[in-house]
Amino acid sequence: MEWRASVGIDLGSHPIAGALNSHPKYVASTTLTEARWADTTILSGDVATAIGELKAKPAGELQVHGSGALIRWLLDNQLVDEITLFVCPVVIGQGTRLFPDTGPDAALELVESRSTPKGVTIQIYRPTGRPQYATASAN
Repeated sequence: MEWRASVGIDLGSHPIAGALNSHPKYVASTTLTEARWADTTILSGDVATAIGELKAKPAGELQVHGSGALIRWLLDNQLVDEITLFVCPVVIGQGTRLFPDTGPDAALELVESRSTPKGVTIQIYRPTGRPQYATASAN
């Protein structure tokens, strides 16, 4: 499976360009051997251990941009501390799913929720393990 986040981006004078270009970047990949973006490290081999080591460092946060496959793999390997979802008021009937059609259920705790004036909602969740379902009884 190929996991690849951004390998190079030209944002010109966009406000986030400075932050993206000045921070370290990590790309989980089974095919890349050389990074083309400054301050980028390729993670290959035992990615779970590499990510665990990055998470153990005291400063900063790790973010995933543009890789649903990597997000699903991180969730399956209990390497996600928090999920921030931006929900835009648009219905798209196609594209790659964020969460798979099959697999284990995961419980999420809502940490924060807000919306923008344009109707985008932003929810922050923390995974809390497997969900506990109520059972129905016929009384």
